[in-house]
Amino acid sequence: MIELVDVTKEYHMGTQTVHALRGVDLTVEGGEFAAIMGPSGSGKSTIMNVIGCLDQPTSGTYLLDGTDVSQMADDELARVRNKRIGFVFQQFNLLPRTPAIKQVELPLMYAGYSRRERRERAADALRSVGLGDRMDHRPDELSGGQQQRVAIARALVAEPTIILADEPTGNLDSASGEEVLKIFDDLNARGITIVFVTHDPEVSEQARRILHLRDGLIESDKRNGHGRGNGHGQAATGELQPVASALRELGL
Repeated sequence: MIELVDVTKEYHMGTQTVHALRGVDLTVEGGEFAAIMGPSGSGKSTIMNVIGCLDQPTSGTYLLDGTDVSQMADDELARVRNKRIGFVFQQFNLLPRTPAIKQVELPLMYAGYSRRERRERAADALRSVGLGDRMDHRPDELSGGQQQRVAIARALVAEPTIILADEPTGNLDSASGEEVLKIFDDLNARGITIVFVTHDPEVSEQARRILHLRDGLIESDKRNGHGRGNGHGQAATGELQPVASALRELGL
């Protein structure tokens, strides 16, 4: 499903060049539940932006379901994001005075769905994350865990095949974080591919596969036999040697 081949990403800051990714090879099969870890500056956010079609690699190839998306134009990338990928962020990114159901409807509004279909699908998505009784509540009427579940429902409403989450439990207490991880577990059991970034080793242990990045390279890639997830994806390849080879379009 996700295949990065010798992917690099460089950013130019004045006269300096930052090598965020230095030739990454990575395959994530459909149905996997993977966590990406690494210190600040390791390339975690960059690789998630590339996988999520929010950014393009400087060089290398990115195949998504066999389609090369690494050189697509911005409007083509936007269509890919809207149809195939759902995003969940640490900060929730909810509109402050907007009821939950309208928050979840937003991606469908920009995709051209009718008002009735938007409402029905948004309501179904909120019920699927346990918020069927909170549809008309604004963010300031919801707990942090409930706000993150609204964000997950928004990511789900277009029925993506991939969910990308950046520190999804970072602003939550342990109980709310566990609830969010259980939702990801349930989504993965339905066949949705889950990839999330985390700094928390305990959170990463919930995944079936744990990747460590350092200095723009994959330092290790291990199968976690104690993690959540359905395990339908292809087995990770074990220890790997380093290979030297955002909110736009979310409808907010």
